[in-house]
Amino acid sequence: MNPSKQPHHAGEDVILRTEGLSKQFMGFHAVRNVSLAIRRHSVHALIGPNGAGKTTCFNLLTTSIPASAGRIHYNGRDITHSDPASVAASGMVRSFQISAVFGAMSVLDNVRVALQRRSGGTFAFWRSDKALDRHTPRARELLASVNLERYEREMAADLSYGRKRALELATTLALEPEMILLDEPMAGLGHEDIGPVTRLIAEVARQRTVLMVEHNMKVVAELCDRITVLQAGEVLAEGSYEEVSTDPRVREAYVGGGAHA
Repeated sequence: MNPSKQPHHAGEDVILRTEGLSKQFMGFHAVRNVSLAIRRHSVHALIGPNGAGKTTCFNLLTTSIPASAGRIHYNGRDITHSDPASVAASGMVRSFQISAVFGAMSVLDNVRVALQRRSGGTFAFWRSDKALDRHTPRARELLASVNLERYEREMAADLSYGRKRALELATTLALEPEMILLDEPMAGLGHEDIGPVTRLIAEVARQRTVLMVEHNMKVVAELCDRITVLQAGEVLAEGSYEEVSTDPRVREAYVGGGAHA
C-alpha cells in the first residue's frame, strides 16, 4: 500500500481540473463531458475497457490534440489552448508507454542530455560531451533515486526492460515535473519487474502528483488514492479502489465489454 495514500475530501488542493472535456473525431465522441479534479500530491488512475477514451484523454490533458469542448486548468491557469511544450515547461510531463531512451548512449548520458534540455540548451551528438559535464553530479543523483547508479556506464540498449523504465523515469525527473502522467507504466514488463517499478513510482509520488493509465489492477489498487473509470468516453464511476471495484456498473462494463482496464 502506498504510504502516501489518503482519503479524498472535497475542497482539497486541486492541481489539475477539467470541465466538460470533450473530443470528437468526424462525429465520433472519443471523450465526452469528462470533468476531473486531480488532488495535489495524489496518485490518480484512469481505467476502463479498451476503447474507453483513456489515451485520448491523456492527449487532451497534455494538449497534444485540441479539445472539441471543455476547459483544462493546471495550477489554476487555463491551459486548454496552450501548446504541448508550454504545458511541459509549466511542470506537467508525460512519460512511459513507449520507451523514449537513447539506446546508443550510456545511462548517464541519457540523463545528462535530459538535464541539458531542462536548462534550455541543446545537445549535438557530433560534439564533445564536455558541455554535459556540468550536469554529471545532478545526473548521478537522479540515477541513485531510481536505483541505477551502478549502471551509469552501460549502454541504455543493454538494460533490462524494467531498468529502461527506471531510466525513462530518471530522464522525466530531470525535467523537474510537478505532475507526471504515466501512460501504461507496466506495459511490456516481465513479472519480476512489476514490483520494483511499482515501488519506484510510489517513491516518486511522495513529492509529486501522478496521473496514470494502467491495465494492471493490482498495481492500481496498491498505488492509487483515487480512480476514475471511463466507458465509451464518459466518466462511469469515480472513487477509491474499493469503491469502484465493487460498483455494479464497473463490473458490467468489464464483463460486458470483455476487456481489461
